[in-house]
Amino acid sequence: MARLFGTDGVRGLANREITASLALSLGEAAARALTKNIKENRRPKAIIARDTRVSGELLAQAMAAGLAGAGVDVEHVNVLPTPGLAYLTTRPDIDLGVVISASHNPMQDNGIKFFARGGFKLEDQLEDEIEALLSEPWIRPIGSDVGRVSDATAQADADYIEHLVGTLDTSLKGLKIVVDCANGATSAVAPVALERAGAEVVVIHAQPDGYNINFNCGSTHIEDLQAAVVEHKADFGMAFDGDADRCLAVDGEGKLVDGDQIMAILAISLKKAGKLAGNTLVVTVMSNLGLLLAMKAAGIETVQTAVGDRYVLEAMRAGGYVLGGEQSGHVIALEHATTGDGTLTALLVSQEVARTGKSLAELASRVTRLPQTLINVPNVDKRKVESCHVLQEAITKAEALLGETGRVLLRPSGTEPLVRVMVEAATQKEADEVASSLAKVVASELAL
Repeated sequence: MARLFGTDGVRGLANREITASLALSLGEAAARALTKNIKENRRPKAIIARDTRVSGELLAQAMAAGLAGAGVDVEHVNVLPTPGLAYLTTRPDIDLGVVISASHNPMQDNGIKFFARGGFKLEDQLEDEIEALLSEPWIRPIGSDVGRVSDATAQADADYIEHLVGTLDTSLKGLKIVVDCANGATSAVAPVALERAGAEVVVIHAQPDGYNINFNCGSTHIEDLQAAVVEHKADFGMAFDGDADRCLAVDGEGKLVDGDQIMAILAISLKKAGKLAGNTLVVTVMSNLGLLLAMKAAGIETVQTAVGDRYVLEAMRAGGYVLGGEQSGHVIALEHATTGDGTLTALLVSQEVARTGKSLAELASRVTRLPQTLINVPNVDKRKVESCHVLQEAITKAEALLGETGRVLLRPSGTEPLVRVMVEAATQKEADEVASSLAKVVASELAL
C-alpha cells in the first residue's frame, strides 16, 4: 500500500482524495502522536492556517474538529502563508501546527501539512506514526477534556508581519516594487510588510475569491508580473505561489530572476557580513551549474541534496548551515525562518538592492545560467538507471565531453515509469545534442 504522506504532507484532489473525513481522522491521529510527550500540566494547543482555496474552509473546520475531539485546544488563524504558520508554531504554548494548502497546485487540489513544536516540518517517522494511528482503536476524551476552538486571525497576521519587518536593518525607501500574490495566502501580508519596510508597492493578483489561486498568476505564471514591472517603471517585481513558501523575482527590464540567482545574492551578502555559517550554501541537484560556478568564484562552498526543500533543510540542520533552497524559489533563511518563506525572501532581496545601491539585474548577473535541456523518457524501468552498464558508460562519455562547463543528471520519477534526462552545457546546441543522445540510450536500454 502506498504511503499516505508524500514529500510535502498529504496532497490530492480536494473532496475526493483530500476529504473532510480524512482531515478529521488525521487531526485525531496527529494530536495523539504529537502531544503524547507533553510534560507540562496543561492542555495541548494547535494552530491551523489555510490558503485561499474554497475547499480549505471545510477542511480546516474538519481538522479542528479532529484535534479538539482528541483533547487539543485549537486556534484558527484562517488565511496565512505556510511560513507564517511555521513561525507561529515556534510559540512556546503551541504544540503543533497544521496548514491546509496545495501550494502552487491548481485550485481543485488541496493538502494537509503538519509542523511539530518549534516550527519544523515532521520527520518521516512521525508521519509514519500518524498514518499508523489512523487504523488503531482509541478512547476519545469526554466532558471537560474535549478541546476548545477559537479564532486568532487578527493577532496572527499582526505578529507575522511584525516578525517579517523586524528581520531587516535597512529601509526600503526609494524602491518601487510590484508584487504578484497569486491570489493566495500572502495577499494580505506581503504588500503590507513591504510597505512597512519603506517600499512603494504596486499589487497585482491579490483579490482571492476561493477559485482563482495560482490561476495564470504567481510564481508559476510570471507574465503579468513582467508586464506590470515595465508598465509601472518599477525597480523590480516579486511573485509568490499560493501558500507563499516560494518567491521568484523579475528585474527592472522584466527578466526572470530565479531561485538560483536569489540564493547567490543572499549567500554573497551573508558572506560579506560574516554570517554565512560554514561558508556554505545548500542547494539541490537541480540547481543550475551556473550557480555552483558562481559560488566557487565567490569562495563559497556548496552542498547538494535530493530535490525537495525538506532535504535542503535536513542538510542545513545537520551541517549547521543558515542558507539553502531550490531553483523554484524555495529559499530557507534559517536565521529567521524554519521553512521556505517567499515574503521573507522578497524582503531580504529588496534589502540587498537598497543596501548596495545596485539594480536587481546587476546583483543577479553574478550567476550566468548555463543552457539546460530536460527530456522525459517514459515507459522505462527506472530502477535500472544505476545498474545498466551501457547507460552508465554513455553518461561517463557525455560528462567527459562536457567537461567543467557542463553537467548530466538522470532522475527517475517517484511516481511514474519515467526517467528525466537533464543536461547543462556551454551552448544550447550542445545541451540539446547530449540530452537527445542520452535519452535514446535510456529509451532503448531501459525499455519495459
